Amino acid sequence: MLSLLALASSAVWGTSDFFGGLVAKRLPAIAVVGVTQGLAFVLLSTIVLVRLGLGHPPEWGAWLGWAMLAGTAGASGLVAFYTALASGTMGVVAPIASMGVVVPVVLGVASGETPTPWVWLGILVAVVGIVLASGPELSGAVSPRPVLLAGVAAVCFGTALFSLDRAARESLLMALWGMRATSVTMFVIAALLLRSVGGTSRRDLPQLALIGFADLLANALFATASSRGQVSIAAVLGSLYPVATILLARLVLGERLRRIQQVGVLCALAGAAVISL
Repeated sequence: MLSLLALASSAVWGTSDFFGGLVAKRLPAIAVVGVTQGLAFVLLSTIVLVRLGLGHPPEWGAWLGWAMLAGTAGASGLVAFYTALASGTMGVVAPIASMGVVVPVVLGVASGETPTPWVWLGILVAVVGIVLASGPELSGAVSPRPVLLAGVAAVCFGTALFSLDRAARESLLMALWGMRATSVTMFVIAALLLRSVGGTSRRDLPQLALIGFADLLANALFATASSRGQVSIAAVLGSLYPVATILLARLVLGERLRRIQQVGVLCALAGAAVISL
């Protein structure tokens, strides 16, 4: 069950990232992330209020600090990631960003998790696949700016995954709510300082809402998977989202991948299969 939930989160994340990257080509990345996070926060707040009306008040605890860290890191990572997607090749930026999986794996093991030798093999194969899929960028064949932004996104995403896992172990719903509350507060402050919402209009809201809800669903799937098992394993499977992004970029945008990238995608999938089995 853990493997299925984590893999499902990667598929939803990859799809959300693809369409988020497309929108970020015509709107500022900070506006795309801010509005999508805001719409998801409205949905979560509604759920929390309904539960409160049914006599289920939220319990405050250590999840709040972890959720705030996850929200700060996750929102920062998305801004960097969408900016990189808008200015670079989607099929290459996404694999670099997914290298953030190293963060929760290392922290998970440091906190006492003990993956089996087969799982370690799967993690190694999956990470090698992600590196190979990043071939053109790492060779210097394109602008270094998307590479730097994707690297920043990787560190932020890895931090967000581990923090979300720790918060969700106490309360999944409140972890997600606290994460979005933190990020939305950041973007509201930014909008007030800039006196702008980045050019977004009402006609953009339906598409941005779908992207925001998809990202929220992916977070919920991952948090459910990781909180029921080892975050190091769930993080690797959840970080395979570049596969979905790459396939959509190939089908919709016609982006062509080098042979080494194709091998990388196959390695990533093979690693996921070993971990799952």
